[in-house]
Amino acid sequence: MHGAPPYPPLVMGTSRPDLFRPIGRQWAAVIPLGLLALGWAFYMRYGVIQHTPTGLACDAGLPTLLCRTRSATIAIYQYAGFGALALAAAAVNLWRPRLELFVLGLIAAALGIVLYNVTLSGLAVALLILSLARPAAAAT
Repeated sequence: MHGAPPYPPLVMGTSRPDLFRPIGRQWAAVIPLGLLALGWAFYMRYGVIQHTPTGLACDAGLPTLLCRTRSATIAIYQYAGFGALALAAAAVNLWRPRLELFVLGLIAAALGIVLYNVTLSGLAVALLILSLARPAAAAT
């Protein structure tokens, strides 16, 4: 049957739950935030953490904001902080989908994947994708 709808017809008195799907305007904010986090993570990894002159200067005690940010980033990824935050936000978002949690999980996962927390961040990305198939949380 060519003109049949791709889903079964609704029974009278029932309704299909709305899925958690950000609208176009929300995606217009989510995508740049994710790309910004990804860009910052690449800069921190390849331009600051693995850059030998910067590393030597910071390890010698240079008191700059860049060196403090480098030290904080290293401390966070050594304890899998980015991956843990991404996984926690994604798990809560899977349980109770909200745009704010989705964005937090996406940003933390982008940071974690580039900054050495790949396992937890990869699992968080999978949970974020699964959350798009969940019913949207009721407005309270």
